[in-house]
Amino acid sequence: MKKYHKVIAKKYHRIFSKDFPVLKTINSGDTVITRTLDSGGQDIDGKQLSEPGNPLTGPFYIENSRPGDTLKVHLSKIKMNRNWGYTSYRLGLFAIKPDSIENIYSKKYEQDSIRKGRDDLISWDIDLKTKKVRFQHKDDSSNNMEFFAEPMLGCIGVAPEGNFNPTSGPSGEWGGNIDYNQIIEGSTVYLPVFQEGSYLYVGDGHALQADGEPLGTGIETSMDLEFSVKVIKNKKINMPRLETSDFISSIGSQPEFSSDLNRGLQIATSEMITWLIQDYKMKPWAAHLLIGMVGKYEVITVAGSVALKILKKHLPNT
Repeated sequence: MKKYHKVIAKKYHRIFSKDFPVLKTINSGDTVITRTLDSGGQDIDGKQLSEPGNPLTGPFYIENSRPGDTLKVHLSKIKMNRNWGYTSYRLGLFAIKPDSIENIYSKKYEQDSIRKGRDDLISWDIDLKTKKVRFQHKDDSSNNMEFFAEPMLGCIGVAPEGNFNPTSGPSGEWGGNIDYNQIIEGSTVYLPVFQEGSYLYVGDGHALQADGEPLGTGIETSMDLEFSVKVIKNKKINMPRLETSDFISSIGSQPEFSSDLNRGLQIATSEMITWLIQDYKMKPWAAHLLIGMVGKYEVITVAGSVALKILKKHLPNT
């Protein structure tokens, strides 16, 4: 029988690991209703409940999930729950050419305005009714920034293989800090299972973020989440995958700055070929040509991960 579990964590972690106490044990088919902190460790009320660095809600132990299975996580709700968020004040230097750096403006904005000891963060207003975000510069009212929010989940992943315990900073085959701005409400993330019970974690909500996360942040804020899980037995995948009502997307998930984007592209392409052949029963030549004609590459993180997206209208009926 499917169950709903409402869980609010009292302790948060910044490592994807099988070694922490289980927050909640759930079964395949169950739904979880929970909350996440922002990347700086503040909750819906602005209270500091964790150290900064993408604190994670979890782990959730998924019964009957074992290495060699796939965990299907459907995100039925990603909802902004407070009226402010924050970003960096300036693009990361990793996103621009070296010869552009000489005359770049200072990253300093206002000391301690968002977090004690930081002067490079700016606050964005979040209108929960209109679902708009807005930044008003303290020295200039003529260039205010206002956009429609597109809430997303930055961190989603499981405990990796063996005794590897990565922080919630990088991404990899376990998921992690993927920061893919298409992981939105209504989307489904597929994750490989490496440990018995999976040990699923979620966190790092963004109200809005550009492709590549060139600021090094999105609009960081807390979120209300609702997700359901399903264990797909004896189905092995090598990397996270994403599915929406309109497209499928293979993710070349790797830590930023560890390799160039071309490697992420190659991983995403190879994973998509496998996906098309195994699940959509395409011949290898057909999979190659489909990618060559209608595949769309997206930079997930600058100097990190790449996604390969194919619209479902181009996929064969199975």
